[in-house]
Amino acid sequence: MGNSKSGALSKEILEDLKSNTKYSETELCTWYQCFLKECPGGKISRKQFEGIYASFFPNADPSAYARHVFRSFDTNADGTLDFKEYIVALHLTSGGKTLQKLEWAFALYDVDGNGTISKNEIQEIVKSIFNMIPEEDQKGLPEDEDTPEKRSEKIWDFFGKKDNDKIAEGEFIQGVMDNKDILRLIQYDEPQKIKDKLKEKRQ
Repeated sequence: MGNSKSGALSKEILEDLKSNTKYSETELCTWYQCFLKECPGGKISRKQFEGIYASFFPNADPSAYARHVFRSFDTNADGTLDFKEYIVALHLTSGGKTLQKLEWAFALYDVDGNGTISKNEIQEIVKSIFNMIPEEDQKGLPEDEDTPEKRSEKIWDFFGKKDNDKIAEGEFIQGVMDNKDILRLIQYDEPQKIKDKLKEKRQ
């Protein structure tokens, strides 16, 4: 455990992250130094994570979405993200493999963690996504998806479910893979902004 505070990334975590993400050893080490600067204890709290998100969206309110993203990546449910969980989060939200990304999207939408998604859960996440879209941009959305309610309804209809039905993980992943339009509806396309921001920080 001792080396997590010494400023060097353990070989084990480094190898694991290199094989499971698209980042190079240099990138990971640079990020680890930044991570320790921001979080000397080696962990990010939910509040800090929400703060990071807020800095990416100065004209919107990403707190609800950030809270859900945090929950979906806090794999051991200890209320913090360590460096590994943080990097996996970055990787998945900014360009992980489609299947991994969809497994994560399922975890994001499965708000109560019971292994299925309900219509209410879809509404809750879609609403948090809308909080991040500046009002000006919302005006440019297609009419059948320009409110959280309409967009949730569109997603739910696609799966052909009754109001009190549930969507299982396999069904969710298959459905989204079969229809690129649903992929667009279930996600908020923030990764590019985040990547640009990170590049600025590293320079």
